[in-house]
Amino acid sequence: MTSTQSLKDFLIKKAAEYNQPSFIKDDPISIPHLFSKQQDIEIAGFFASIFAWGNRTTIIKKTRELMEGMDMAPHQFILESSPQKLKQLSAFKHRTFNATDLFYFIEFLHAHYTTHKSLEAAFLKGMGKKDETVEHALRGFYDYFFSLDDVPARTRKHIATPARGSTCKRLNMYLRWMVRRDNKGVDFGIWKKISPSQLICPMDLHVARVAQKFGLLQRTKTDWPAALELTQWLKQLDAEDPARFDFALFGLGVMEKF
Repeated sequence: MTSTQSLKDFLIKKAAEYNQPSFIKDDPISIPHLFSKQQDIEIAGFFASIFAWGNRTTIIKKTRELMEGMDMAPHQFILESSPQKLKQLSAFKHRTFNATDLFYFIEFLHAHYTTHKSLEAAFLKGMGKKDETVEHALRGFYDYFFSLDDVPARTRKHIATPARGSTCKRLNMYLRWMVRRDNKGVDFGIWKKISPSQLICPMDLHVARVAQKFGLLQRTKTDWPAALELTQWLKQLDAEDPARFDFALFGLGVMEKF
């Protein structure tokens, strides 16, 4: 057995260990799992992923607080948003994300859902059918997201883009949630036009550290080229579903302090 085969077996085992329903309750993905309507899942997942930096308990608490502020019906709330309804969210804050940012996010989602059934369409705008990865989807989403008039300058920092060299960890995690479908009960797999094979493994400092220890990543800077490099390596293990190893790398890095 080659060392590559041993590593593949180990990562498959670890991915299976974490990719199961028991993973949900302590992870931000628990918030979209509160809903059954597709648009509610998309919106709840979007906010949960955007808020996903720092302590996971706080991320879950703050995203749930926002969903409750939207009457636990985010799609309906956003479509019917009025100054009076928005007033109940004016005190919302999570770390550097405040009401100014939130109101722009709601304005964008309102404009989008007025003309589109799914948020998947927002990621397809820049993407070609033959794209090997979601890079153009992420670039296109950033441009589309900030295409409304009077974008608050401060809000741009909350949406990452490969154009700025970011790993786009939170958006890649969101895409994993929406796109991957393996019937394990964690990821939703409700988007069909983006393929799991096009996903980029979500990369933060924990994942990068574990990947470097295993020799899956040579690049020392945690940036977009590093996310591409890691995913390319993971495709050698599973070309159709490289992002499933996010469970293994995240679990080893965050849970097991590997």
